[in-house]
Amino acid sequence: MAKKNSRTATPQKSENEKATLSEALDNNVLLKLKAAKKELTAKIEAEEAEHREKLRRERLEREKNKSFAELLDEFGDSGSKF
Repeated sequence: MAKKNSRTATPQKSENEKATLSEALDNNVLLKLKAAKKELTAKIEAEEAEHREKLRRERLEREKNKSFAELLDEFGDSGSKF
């Protein structure tokens, strides 16, 4: 005897019956989510720009504070002779 399939088949929805997230949400809620996303991306971009600027200032400060020995090690005898 053949065993009966104990799993029940789930009904498949057609393409027309599937609701998208934007259709399911209220328009007001969707606008709030889009505004929050825009604010978050702007905040992240500002933080990244601030981080890059901080790194640039630190690099310039290190260059400014190099000793003669560090400069000599870095450039060696490859400098032009006057």
